[in-house]
Amino acid sequence: MFPHTTGIRAGTTKCRIICRRGASWFASFGRERNRGTKLFNISGNVNNPCTVEEEMSIPLRELIERHAGGVIGGWDNLQGVIPGGSSTPVIPKSVCEDVPMDFDGLIQAQTGLGTAAVIVMNNQADMIRCISRLIEFYKHESCGQCTPCREGCGWMAKIMNRFETGNARPAEIDMLYELSKQIEGHTICALGDGAAWPVQGLIRHFRPVILERMKEFEAKQPKKATA
Repeated sequence: MFPHTTGIRAGTTKCRIICRRGASWFASFGRERNRGTKLFNISGNVNNPCTVEEEMSIPLRELIERHAGGVIGGWDNLQGVIPGGSSTPVIPKSVCEDVPMDFDGLIQAQTGLGTAAVIVMNNQADMIRCISRLIEFYKHESCGQCTPCREGCGWMAKIMNRFETGNARPAEIDMLYELSKQIEGHTICALGDGAAWPVQGLIRHFRPVILERMKEFEAKQPKKATA
């Protein structure tokens, strides 16, 4: 998109190109209301993790395959993608096929562009564990000023730890979702929202994975003696 330079030189070079070609040229990239270019950072289970500047509204699959060498194990091995950094809800492979990487497209997919830090997870990744680690991070980062965030992040972390092992009840899934809603929008800063959204994405798209983990745990428990 632009010459591969860094720091002040990169910004200066980009500004010169835009000034020379004009605002209409720059605005020709992307869809209506989502014009221009964006720095996308692609990490996780891809063959070539990278940061690249691309036009807004590029399809997520094209972005991953063109610049990151595709998903490890191939596109059919994709499980899900966090499209906009750790605070944005994960979306499953079925949504990743055609979703445009811009603000409106990702909002419509019930997630967000955020920082455009794309985290790719294939079928070898433990989706529940991945989200659980994010919640541990937000629990650690909470300053503790707002009660919903201070208490809620701790509760979410405890429940997610049980989901990891499967030592939980199916009713706790909806309880966790409701808890995340009590945190979202009820804090002074956006950290509470950032902690709530990963959980919501997991439950929205990967509820069967959570239930299967619970069934596996239950099957491993010793049978209780009956009279």
